[in-house]
Amino acid sequence: MERIRIATRESALALWQAYYVQEEIKRRFPDVEPVLCKMTSKGDKILDRPLALVGGKGHFTKELEDAMLAGEADMAVHSLKDVPTFIPEGLELCAITRREDQSDVFLSHRYESLDALPEGAVVGTTSLRRRMQLLAKRPDLKVKDLRGNVNTRLRKLAEGEYDAIILAYIGLKRLDLLKEIPHVEKLDFIPPMGQAALGIEIVANNSRIREIAMSLNHEPTAIATRAERTFVSVIGAGCSAPVAVNAVIDEEDETIFMRAMIGYPDGTHILYEEMRSGLDEADIIGDLLAQKMIERGALDLLAEAEKIAFKEERPERL
Repeated sequence: MERIRIATRESALALWQAYYVQEEIKRRFPDVEPVLCKMTSKGDKILDRPLALVGGKGHFTKELEDAMLAGEADMAVHSLKDVPTFIPEGLELCAITRREDQSDVFLSHRYESLDALPEGAVVGTTSLRRRMQLLAKRPDLKVKDLRGNVNTRLRKLAEGEYDAIILAYIGLKRLDLLKEIPHVEKLDFIPPMGQAALGIEIVANNSRIREIAMSLNHEPTAIATRAERTFVSVIGAGCSAPVAVNAVIDEEDETIFMRAMIGYPDGTHILYEEMRSGLDEADIIGDLLAQKMIERGALDLLAEAEKIAFKEERPERL
């Protein structure tokens, strides 16, 4: 039986994703035996400070990529939002799975919704993108860092360290954790590049592995997320930048709609743009939207936002 090795992080959510890909490969290729190579990433090890303070990119992908480059794995399964726009030579971001619900979700044991939070309530998030959009809506709230795996974050909420926290809906759904939270509200935040899709990265120039990976590719999601990744690449957004970007394809009308937001982590100096085009321009819409924002001063805004992220605008530590 043909054997392929799939690199994955060891967190509960990463393993859910890897097992999903493993089962899909088994279903499509009965003569293939996909085995998991479990490993711990830098992002899993740094639990005492925001990843944006550490610098660099690929906190959740580097160890998996190193394993592939060393010949220890044939493919890796990532949350697409964690995959930098630069892919190392010798590797290929090959397939993107069908995207699911991209919502950010408000969770609380005490308050029914974001609007119900009293002035000065403590909200947990380490995402600069979420922080920007949260404080743009509710500048009276107090933001504190929130690190650790999903279960750790939910435990801290249950123990009263926060009045509310904000997480990605899809991870909670996949791990069946939503039923444990009394108050759940989906927010109208713009998600990050690639949220709620899986990226399958492979060793380049291996046609068989590429064939297997591409069997899981969902082309509309791939087109939309390529536009998002192009936007982030062109605008030069680093890991300390509050950037939200989302592309949605309407297959019936054959159009793609894209919106983006950047700003300061404290919710001020918000710059928003949106654009719609035919699918024949899907490969360039990310570039066009980025250029439109650059013309409005996005590069200077981002540079200043990265300077103040976790510094002058440092959220309180727990």
